[in-house]
Amino acid sequence: MSHLTEDELNDLRANLEAERDSLSEELAEHGKSVGGDWQGSSVSKVEESDPNDAADNIEELATNVPLVEELEKRRREIDKALEKMDKSTYGTCDVCKTEIPMDRLEANPAAATCVAHAR
Repeated sequence: MSHLTEDELNDLRANLEAERDSLSEELAEHGKSVGGDWQGSSVSKVEESDPNDAADNIEELATNVPLVEELEKRRREIDKALEKMDKSTYGTCDVCKTEIPMDRLEANPAAATCVAHAR
């Protein structure tokens, strides 16, 4: 973390926290929290007697499940980056332990690897 100034860290933390808040809103909109994990859901909470309504709910669920999985994955990445900031290990590649360049962190504040080890 020595390659980052305090102002840069503060800006990156603010970006991470803002994105986490936005993700929380999106998760609540497309899913439901079950025991701390998120699951995709449809708008309807009751059984539908109309086959068209039931089909719409199934389609919405088929869309929301993978969306919620991606949102939750990103939120975990952000939480991990914030933890690393607290432990003063932020900005270091998880694989080779080199410093992650600032331009990469600006593009993706939750980046856990340098460009060479990006998936």
